Amino acid sequence: MGLMGTSIAVSLLASGHRVIALAPIPGEKEKAYDQFIDLLQHMDKAGMLKSDTKTYLDAVTLVEDYRALIECKLVLECVIEDMDIKKSVYHKISEVVTADTVIASNTSAIPISQLQLLVPYPERFLGIHWAEPAYMTRFLEVTCGTFTDPKIADEVVSLALEWEKEPTLLKRDIRGFITNRLMYAVYREALSLIEMGHTTVGDADKACRYDMGSWVTLMGIFRRMDFMGVDDFIYSFRRLFPQLSNRTDVPPLIKTIMENNGRGIHNQMGFYNYSEEEAKDWEEAFADFNEKMYHLASDYNEHKLGLVRDSK
Repeated sequence: MGLMGTSIAVSLLASGHRVIALAPIPGEKEKAYDQFIDLLQHMDKAGMLKSDTKTYLDAVTLVEDYRALIECKLVLECVIEDMDIKKSVYHKISEVVTADTVIASNTSAIPISQLQLLVPYPERFLGIHWAEPAYMTRFLEVTCGTFTDPKIADEVVSLALEWEKEPTLLKRDIRGFITNRLMYAVYREALSLIEMGHTTVGDADKACRYDMGSWVTLMGIFRRMDFMGVDDFIYSFRRLFPQLSNRTDVPPLIKTIMENNGRGIHNQMGFYNYSEEEAKDWEEAFADFNEKMYHLASDYNEHKLGLVRDSK
């Protein structure tokens, strides 16, 4: 079922659900069980569990047979981004679940409108896209396909709140969904500024970390504009929008890294070079940071503080 599938399952277990975890590949079941233990222990150490880890382990059933999904009301697919593999998986799921079962995909690459054509009841199919690690982040993106029943999407959004997530709803299936489109606009602008010699990789990272990073978790972008005064942005829009990058090609810097087989911390070659120890330090720092951010975001949760208002 993979690390992402295990991470999602642990998030659901921590929310009080019973989980049937499907691991159909030989040897995967035993590996998944060890991953469950590791992730639950991480949550316990972070003070995120309400019971001992054994209680949660007792609530998960690891299986190899699709027939075990027969009573599931929600089935989450998180296999690799391959249409043929997903088609095969959906066929096996659809053969055993009822017509009332909601089937969802964690995909971030394939349009939901295409995937939902692979199931008998496309109106009960949608995207539920998690961030990694799923059990330690509050992000969740619910995406409707062309045929998704809006009521089903609303039910999943409500359910996600029970999972202690802060779900976003994409009412129309568009390439890249919400977060990827926002982030890739930032990537494009940063890479263009570097290519033109206006800044460096390190300074672009610092600008994001110490400016945007100081407020974005608390208030997002539109509440930030309200906080600063919307009228202050009009001049900047008129002055800056025409200057922003509109490129559609892959920037040369990315091409160079890929030609050198750079994969970032996974092989110590990317925008930065790393020693094995530095790469490991970054992995550990990210895990520690996510733990702290989870609690910080909880303290300033919009729903907890009653800050949620109707938006235009």
